[in-house]
Amino acid sequence: MLGRNGAGKSTTVKILTTLARPDSGRAWVVGLDVLRQPDAVRHAIGLVSQKASSDPMATGRENLVLAGRIQGLTRSDARARAGELLARFELTDAADRLAKTYSGGMARKLDVAIGLVHRPRVLFLDEPTTGLDPEARGQMWAEIARLAAEEEMTVLLTTHYLDEADQLAGRVAIVDRGRVIVEGTPEELKSELRGDTVHVELTAAAARALPVLERVAGLREIAAEGSRLRARADSGARAVPAVLAALDGAGVDVTSVTVARPSLDDVYLRHVGRAFEEVAAA
Repeated sequence: MLGRNGAGKSTTVKILTTLARPDSGRAWVVGLDVLRQPDAVRHAIGLVSQKASSDPMATGRENLVLAGRIQGLTRSDARARAGELLARFELTDAADRLAKTYSGGMARKLDVAIGLVHRPRVLFLDEPTTGLDPEARGQMWAEIARLAAEEEMTVLLTTHYLDEADQLAGRVAIVDRGRVIVEGTPEELKSELRGDTVHVELTAAAARALPVLERVAGLREIAAEGSRLRARADSGARAVPAVLAALDGAGVDVTSVTVARPSLDDVYLRHVGRAFEEVAAA
């Protein structure tokens, strides 16, 4: 689920994980009604919320054993599962340290391990990589991909990161103002956008250059964002000379021009009417 802050992603996750009641309608997870069978749903799912789920005053091992016991594992099974997950997430050396001493990346790994302790059928990850450094983020991506591929676990992931959705998702749902605007595989969504995207970086605000590009034949879906212009064309390579000539003739200074195949940001722009980077920063 891809969307800006306030789009409704976390609210949806809370409803599906029995932490909030819907105003109307019904929802099922693995065939279980979240309102009528909440206990069964909780045993079937794992949840990694935006906020840390571990006890900072307990060790990593103690957190995992406690989570296992809550989910009905025997003491010996909970300890064995804790050791397995600590090794998988490369936390064995820190297993007996208090969770409050963990780095951000280590704490996030522990949260995911807690969500997996009872081998859930569905794992909910609510913005699991927010705030992580690039290395920790890459490690988390690899683990999420492994869970989906090797363990055939269904993972519902909410994210602000377009590249994360593009790389990990089997299906993407773009959410805005509490509604799913469009959904499909990343390739399906991008293939709906015919042609290339032309990005133009200017030395000044781009709004005054909009009328110039609107007169260039072959361009469509033209938009200005700060000092950047964006447009679509059937052939970006053929459009660039005409774009540069038009801007030069109007006395508009250009810093750079790039041509790219459609991205999820282009998909978001088409369906929501604003670029994802723009709304995420709002």
